[in-house]
Parts: sequence; C-alpha cells; structure tokens
Amino acid sequence: MNDFLFWAAAVGPALLAEGLLARYEVLAYGAGWRRPVTALPQGVPYARGAAPDAPPEAYLVYLDGIGKRRVRDSRDGGQLVKAVLASAPELRVLGQVQPYSPLADPLADRPVWAWLRRRVGLLLFLHNVMQIFVAADRRYRPLYNRAVGSQIADQLRLAGYRPGSGIPVVLLSYSGGAQVATGAVDELRARLDAPLLLIMFGGFHNGANDLTRVTHVHRLTSANDRVERVGTWLFPQRWPLLRHSAWNRAVRAGKITVHRLDPATHVGPRSYISPDALLPDGRSHLDRTTDTVVALVRAQRAETEAARDGTS
Repeated sequence: MNDFLFWAAAVGPALLAEGLLARYEVLAYGAGWRRPVTALPQGVPYARGAAPDAPPEAYLVYLDGIGKRRVRDSRDGGQLVKAVLASAPELRVLGQVQPYSPLADPLADRPVWAWLRRRVGLLLFLHNVMQIFVAADRRYRPLYNRAVGSQIADQLRLAGYRPGSGIPVVLLSYSGGAQVATGAVDELRARLDAPLLLIMFGGFHNGANDLTRVTHVHRLTSANDRVERVGTWLFPQRWPLLRHSAWNRAVRAGKITVHRLDPATHVGPRSYISPDALLPDGRSHLDRTTDTVVALVRAQRAETEAARDGTS
C-alpha cells in the first residue's frame, strides 16, 4: 500500500503536468509562436542509402515508437533502419523525423528534459504517450497532422525528393508512429504529389485519419501484441461496428492488407525487431520484419512502374 501511495504521489503530478503541457507544441505551431526546426545537427545526413544524385527506387521515412526522443535513431529503431538499408541499398531512408514534436524539436536536446532524463526518465516516455493522444484528439488532430506532415515533407525535400517525380514515399511506422503516419497523408499528397505507401507494425492509432489518398496500407501484426490490441479496443473508430469510420472505409475498399508476424510481441526480447528471438526457419524477428518491409516496398515500386508504363 505504501509503495502504491509513493508511486501515485510521484507519477500522478507528472501525468497531470503532461496532460496540461502536451498541447503546447501544437498550439505554438498553430499560433506561429515558434517555427519548426528543419536543420539537423552537424554530421547527421538528411537521408542514408542510395546516392542523392540518382533517383532512388523509393524514399522510406521511419516513424519510431515512443522511445524516439532525439534526431538519431533509437536503439531498436536504429537496428531496423540499418537492416533495411543493408537489404535494400536502392532506397533512401530518413530516420530523423520527430513524430511526437509538431515543432520537430528533439526532446532529449531540450535543457529541461536533459535534466529530467537523468532524474525521472519515465517522464520522457509519458511525454510521447501524451503526444499520441493529442494527435488523436479531434480538436487538435488537423493541426497536428499538418504540422508533422509538413515536417516530413520538408525533410524529404532536403533529402532530395522532387515533388511530382512519381517516386514512391513509404511511411514505415512502429507503435504510436502509426497515428502520425496516417495523419500525415493529406499534407504529403498536397505538398509532394507522391504515391504513398503505409507500412505499420504494432500500429497504435485511432483509425480516424482519412486514407483515401494512400496507395495501400500494410498492417504487420501479431496475436501476442497486446499494445496494438489495446489500441483496437480503446478507439471506437477501429471497432467494426462503426462502418463509416475512416479506417473501416479503407478496410472495405481493400486498401488494408494484414500480415501476421506471430509470435512477435510489441516490445521486449521477442519483439518485432528483436535480433535475438529466432523463428523455426532460423531467421530472427528482426530479419523477418526487414524482409517483409523490403518485399512490400519493392512490390509497390514494381506496381508503380507498371502503371506508369501502361499510361505512357
């Protein structure tokens, strides 16, 4: 009982503070009080992989889970990005986008958060969790979608993407990054006129964002992923009964394909991107997720080229 009271006293005020502060960034963006950050730290490239002087097969933007708090990749996300680059050097991959900051301001680089990280590391995760719910809130969702969609578009341009080029843009998202990926669609289409492919694994999102302008959505999931399952229960737009929600309209339109990655878990030593958990065929969970992502991207590129040849 004493332990419970201790944690309630410690975490309760933190949750209240985060609930009040989580909206600040999106409101600051909307009011024009602060400009989004576009420059990257010295030594950090705008993209890795295929050379920028020749059109790549596709641009892939990785939107990490709630562990993302700096420009450089998180530990697990970095493993996936490296594996994708090793398997598909024809891609240009961006991993620096800040899904949980409408101002594109890395959380770990802010002085107050750097101080807190050394003392109350849990707050860094609470911040990003709260940002997911701000992005899902119907009052703030349009503004949040525009802010992060613009951030992604800016980073793609700086990485060499030419609007109207027809080169596919792939939004690869993990966990809460799926909320950001689905929300960025309209802004990216408006600013880049790019074919958009969404690949989400362990996707935690509310299902309210319109997916009409997406080429396709691939949902990588597992029966052992409890976090994703909570998302399907928590948000009514994901319930099959709400047939007119954006997610269910996309399901009926055939835009969503489900890929089973059992027995992967959302996090931990048997997660989707674990290099240690092994499958019966000898591959690691990381290998299987990488192989699946690369195969889907290449299939989309082939479809794009076939469609272009058919209309030429």
